[in-house]
Amino acid sequence: MWTGSELVDELGVTIRSVRRDVDRLRDLGYPVESERGAGGGYRLGSGRRLPPLLLDDREAVAVAIALRLAAGGAVAGVGEHALGALTKLDQVMPGRLRERVADVTESMVTVPGADTPVKPELLIDLGHAVRGTEQVRLEYRDRAGRDSERRVEPYRIVVLGRRWYLLAYDLDRQDWRTFRLDRMGDVHRSRWRFTPRSDVPDPALHVQQSVTLAPYRYQARVVVHARAEKVSERFPPAYGTVMPVRDASHPDGPACRLDTGADDLEVLAWYLARLPGPFVVESPDELRETFAALAVRLSLASQVPGPSTWAADTSDT
Repeated sequence: MWTGSELVDELGVTIRSVRRDVDRLRDLGYPVESERGAGGGYRLGSGRRLPPLLLDDREAVAVAIALRLAAGGAVAGVGEHALGALTKLDQVMPGRLRERVADVTESMVTVPGADTPVKPELLIDLGHAVRGTEQVRLEYRDRAGRDSERRVEPYRIVVLGRRWYLLAYDLDRQDWRTFRLDRMGDVHRSRWRFTPRSDVPDPALHVQQSVTLAPYRYQARVVVHARAEKVSERFPPAYGTVMPVRDASHPDGPACRLDTGADDLEVLAWYLARLPGPFVVESPDELRETFAALAVRLSLASQVPGPSTWAADTSDT
């Protein structure tokens, strides 16, 4: 709420100009509310229809690019409406901004992903439930194809790559769970409010660890003697969790801890071999054994072929 005198001081105009501008905004469709008396003033309310939006140059370019990406995004049914909004924005955009947007959008190619698009009404229902701390009932299919019904307290919607996830507390399993939105069926809002828990995990970190570790047979943790940003280039968020650490044996050098997973130890070893620095396997023990076997094979591959080459290794490795 802004008082008339505050608006006069902020805008450097008279109170008469403030009242005239308020009337003009209302004529344009902006729902400007006012209250008389002590403590009264003006505020922008929510109207029955969307009024014109005022965007600066950077905001206009950002909205246009976002709409272009949304047109080929992972939310079902949004593409057509995004293109319609982009067309309207392009019609009123100054030429200099239109060229800047065209430079970006005309150089882009959006390749649809293989994932099932998320229903926009599902996003809306979950968003209302998260904001209103409201229990919901989910129809869910897990990665093994098993259908179940979950009663949850939703806390955050997390976007990781091209996928959407829900961080929620599962009331039946009494634990924190991560749900993929494209695996959800109907969402039933209960209208029952819940009191937020005190032990809410970091949404981004929890979802990232759930995606990169929980689904796999083998879960690995290694300490890499390289900068975290360099390691993240090889293991982006959808494939590993990278956290900077200060290793006692290398107090002056950068180090980080990488948590990742795979269903096959040899595949995991080959991926880890591409790390941008030396590393130590903290767990599991089987991964160290896999590296030892690979070391023998790689050492043999580095030798010049000759009669003694195969004699040097008689194992079945």
